[in-house]
Amino acid sequence: METRELVQKVCPPIAVMGSMFYFDPATLARGKEAGLDGFRLYALGRGGVLGDVEATVVHSAFGYFNPDLIAKIWNSAKEVMAPRDGGRLYMECAAAFGAAKLSDVAGLDAFNAAADKVIDAGLVDSSAQALFAAIASEPRSGEAAARAFQNVAVLRELRGSLHLVAIVASGLSTEMAHRVRRPDDVEMFGWTNDAEVTDEHRAKWEAAEALTDDLVAPIYGVLDDAEAQALADGVAAIEAALTG
Repeated sequence: METRELVQKVCPPIAVMGSMFYFDPATLARGKEAGLDGFRLYALGRGGVLGDVEATVVHSAFGYFNPDLIAKIWNSAKEVMAPRDGGRLYMECAAAFGAAKLSDVAGLDAFNAAADKVIDAGLVDSSAQALFAAIASEPRSGEAAARAFQNVAVLRELRGSLHLVAIVASGLSTEMAHRVRRPDDVEMFGWTNDAEVTDEHRAKWEAAEALTDDLVAPIYGVLDDAEAQALADGVAAIEAALTG
């Protein structure tokens, strides 16, 4: 399997699956125990790996959201829990989600070995990828199913961070990128529905997508044929378990 084919095969389902634990009932229950609602747990959990930083730093790593919304949610969330604790809680939630959903999936050891290799390759030079570097530096479970889902979440942030780089390089604001990609969710991300998406915006989005694949491919290129197949098979098996 060619590397670019592998990237285009596994990254779209990883993007979907890696966020599945965010608002899962078990995750929300852990947040409630800690005094955090779902959105504040999301902001603190995802962004907490960056440390006790200003909201502007979180927005720079997230993109897409209205900065005022991030400031409101982040600042109120870190009054309840220290950001690093929130980040580690979220990784625990990801592990619990994997253990609950993927325990019967075969081939996870080979998947994890391949995923770990990609993540390690991404960390060799993670310039401009603060969110990926931060989450990848957190400890991951030694149990196969738990680690597999954590790896999915980390790989999601790998492409997501590089996609943010590509969006900026393509001359598209993250607000307009979000409007192109998720036109029905703009208000949830703190934007009003008064900006028009044009063909130029769509063209820049497509250019950013292509550039993202260009940036991601060398990282996945560390895998040999057997490892690439193990990664692809693992993604397919995990997707079947989560969506079947």
